[in-house]
Amino acid sequence: MAPAHRSSAGTRTVAAAAALALAAGTVRARRRLAALPLLDPAGPYGAARPALAGWHLITAPGVTADEATLRAAVAHAAHEGLRVVDLIPARLDAESALGLLRLLDPAAHRADRGAPGHGAGHAVLVADEVHRRAQLPGRLAEAPPRGAADLLRLLAELKEYAPEATGWAIAPGLAAPPPDPARHAEELRARGLPPVLLSAGQLAGLALLLKCLYSAPRWGAAAAALYWLQPALVAAPARRLRPAGLARATAARPLRAVSTALHTLRTPPAKAPGAAADAPARRAAYAAELADGTDRFFEPRRTDCPWCSAPDPVVRVRMPDLLQGKPGRFTLEECRRCGHVFQNPRLTPDGLDFYYRDFYEGLGGEGAALILGRMNATYRARAELLRPFTTPRAWLDVGTAAGHFCNAARAVWPTTRFDGLDMGAGVHEAERRGWITAAYQGQFPDLADRLTGRYDTVSMHHYLEHTRDPFAELDAAGKVLAPGGHLLIELPDPEARIARLLGPHWLPWFQPQHQHLMPVGNLKQALTERGFTVIAEQHGAAHQANADFIGAVALTANRLAPDPHAPWATGPATPGRRAARSAVQALALPCYAAAAALDALRTAVARATDGGNAYRLLARKELG
Repeated sequence: MAPAHRSSAGTRTVAAAAALALAAGTVRARRRLAALPLLDPAGPYGAARPALAGWHLITAPGVTADEATLRAAVAHAAHEGLRVVDLIPARLDAESALGLLRLLDPAAHRADRGAPGHGAGHAVLVADEVHRRAQLPGRLAEAPPRGAADLLRLLAELKEYAPEATGWAIAPGLAAPPPDPARHAEELRARGLPPVLLSAGQLAGLALLLKCLYSAPRWGAAAAALYWLQPALVAAPARRLRPAGLARATAARPLRAVSTALHTLRTPPAKAPGAAADAPARRAAYAAELADGTDRFFEPRRTDCPWCSAPDPVVRVRMPDLLQGKPGRFTLEECRRCGHVFQNPRLTPDGLDFYYRDFYEGLGGEGAALILGRMNATYRARAELLRPFTTPRAWLDVGTAAGHFCNAARAVWPTTRFDGLDMGAGVHEAERRGWITAAYQGQFPDLADRLTGRYDTVSMHHYLEHTRDPFAELDAAGKVLAPGGHLLIELPDPEARIARLLGPHWLPWFQPQHQHLMPVGNLKQALTERGFTVIAEQHGAAHQANADFIGAVALTANRLAPDPHAPWATGPATPGRRAARSAVQALALPCYAAAAALDALRTAVARATDGGNAYRLLARKELG
């Protein structure tokens, strides 16, 4: 009888936790709803009849706003100092409203430069200067919004152009069409959410509620009632949102949830405009490059260490391209003397161009931007490291990509000038957004002479491991920094024990992009030899959460079933390959859940013991 008792107690605990989580979610949604301003065309701002010149209203098809609503929105924006305002229909359906309130914290996201630009996907008011900087006149003339998903993507982009001047408001006079279940999956993707994962999780959550209701009736009934009545509990007493058909939506919520989840699971990914037309040409271009194999992308194997010249390095790990699944195999070798880990044979410049293509830009640009945009806490921690030592005035971020670090660091150092340098064209996008003041595109050593002595701070975050000659990069930093300036470096730690446990599936190996991985002692010695003094060192604080176990699951799933639609795929996207990909991704879902728990534990241990999968060094360039 004991096992049955433990099972019953466990079920009651789960049911109680579900009820408490739903109650907390309901309270949170009501708090966030109360923080959303309500436009009043007859109020003090709307009555002033502000000029509409200098503002642009962009709407999804079928969405209309009367002049009074538009004037109230412009007045609200001017009064609050906003340059972008997402307008939320007061009649927004209940499930869309709840979904928005799960993602959007209006007060916190207004002040957070790195917060994502979530919105309702119906109408966006944009100031003229943001409209021009984002190059919207030509873009919208060529491709106007096709639906809510396009508006959601646009707002996410505009939040980046106005990181501290984006707001939200409920617009009672905004008329919007009813939701379209057929577009639900596309809208989730536009929010940066995985439709399959969310739909599977929703069905699993409903199954759990049924089990709790059967096995632990009291707590189960409380949880089920909270779930069922949540739309009415959030919206009905608020007097802000008045969802259409609220009573019907509340009554039918479980059935609609199942129907929507099943429909979403059956919906194939939507292709971006022009993607279908570009696919054959892109596939043909990759096929032409791969016709002669991948050997030409590699230099001859070297027999000594590029760091200390010691002979006979040993193989540390071998792997294919687990990131994109492009053809080729890669070897990382380790120096017996100094522990330096390096790619051997090394990719040629043409090889690097081939394997970087469609990763940070092109096909992979949206995914890379999504990941980089979710590291705000890490960016702030990097910037805070300088606080005890200096107040930076002119900061050059080398390998800045699209400038996400600089954007977040401006909240820590608001009076600092941030400039960015990168090989990719994204550095110019960062300049247009206002995240950096000046953009430099090219190789750092090639540009160092024109930047000599201009900066008191230079940062290299997960950049040095990508370079062909780390010594030349350090020399360039020494040249660009003024005497007494500071150099901040963050790198993966090849001495991390987890690297040996996970082998080729340790994400920070990041093959084929990472050329060199330096033990911290090696880098400290190289800095000392160049006239730097290391004044701060962090390991646990630099640990990259989710880079170990979640990264290993993702790489393993990609290895077992690469994307058959990728233009570099060696075979056609047959039904069998598509089914295998879907099956592997579905089977990986519980693995991701377990990996997330392990990564959370791993992160806590890394912070407590000052030992993680990465390290940071802050060094000062000495005078004279």
